[in-house]
Amino acid sequence: MNRFLFVLLFVTATVFGQKEHLNTKKGVVAKGYDVVAYFNNTAVKGKKQLSINHNGATYRFSSEGNLVAFKKNPDKYSPQYGGYCAYAIGVNGKKVDINPKTFEIRDGKLYLFYNSWGTNTLKLWLKEDPKKLKEQADKNWSKITN
Repeated sequence: MNRFLFVLLFVTATVFGQKEHLNTKKGVVAKGYDVVAYFNNTAVKGKKQLSINHNGATYRFSSEGNLVAFKKNPDKYSPQYGGYCAYAIGVNGKKVDINPKTFEIRDGKLYLFYNSWGTNTLKLWLKEDPKKLKEQADKNWSKITN
């Protein structure tokens, strides 16, 4: 196999492999909400004109400053567990969609949660021992992504 084809296949597999484990709708992370704004305890929609592609997915921002902050340190602001519901990942290792207005910043990391039909998994997460759930979610996520 020639070197160019090998590199092309490697890059394609890497991008699609990373995106496969991201909760995206039409390629957008956190349903288009600004992942940096969460760190100011605010759930706010990002703007299409303030977007960046990272690991094969689009992130949107509500301000130029938030876009710049993300560019400097995307790992700091990217949601845990690919942006899937942290509670569901912890309890049963299932990829469950989220409500972008239901979130927690814990130990400098962003966690998103499902909140619909009378079930707010952030409340369950906080009630049922977030430290243990996070430990289990980390283990489950490792199984999912490997």
